[in-house]
Amino acid sequence: MPDRPHGPAPALPRQARSAGRTAQPGTDGGAAFQADVFRAVFRRHAAGVAVVTVSGPHGPVGFTATSLTSVAVEPPLLSFGISLGSSCWPAVAEASFVGVHVLGEHQQSLAALFARSGADRFGPATAWSPGPHGVPLLDGVAAWLVGRIAGRVPAGDHRIVVAEAVAGDPHGPGGPLLYHQGGFHHLPG
Repeated sequence: MPDRPHGPAPALPRQARSAGRTAQPGTDGGAAFQADVFRAVFRRHAAGVAVVTVSGPHGPVGFTATSLTSVAVEPPLLSFGISLGSSCWPAVAEASFVGVHVLGEHQQSLAALFARSGADRFGPATAWSPGPHGVPLLDGVAAWLVGRIAGRVPAGDHRIVVAEAVAGDPHGPGGPLLYHQGGFHHLPG
């Protein structure tokens, strides 16, 4: 066995050792970390569900996101990730402002619609109106923000979009909609 230049390999957590599992090698272990393991870990992470919208050159576009994060309060910054392969990426790449909608527990069908590739996301089934800076705002959401895009940070096959909030409303109906283990859930009332 070759010597490790940085000391012994870190010990596995007790739970992993006791279950007979082994750690997957990462960039320091030589082999690429397995994408299915990465996805499986994050399926165990419950996340709030949001829909991100922008006004594109051919009309409104939007997508479901579970990567919404509060970054800072001063100034009020938020972030979300978007795949470079997303049909929405070209519009997001050119937009100056973005809408972020926190979905309520009553909006599972809206979340599914905006997650479905090729769906008519702004068709007759979607109630919306133009908001500040022309950003499409969805009706009936638990909360929303409009943000001025401050940056798009390269992150593998995604971009992390950072935006500064310029308008918002936290007083919509419903408790939070959550995404966990491949499905939508809500907190018990």
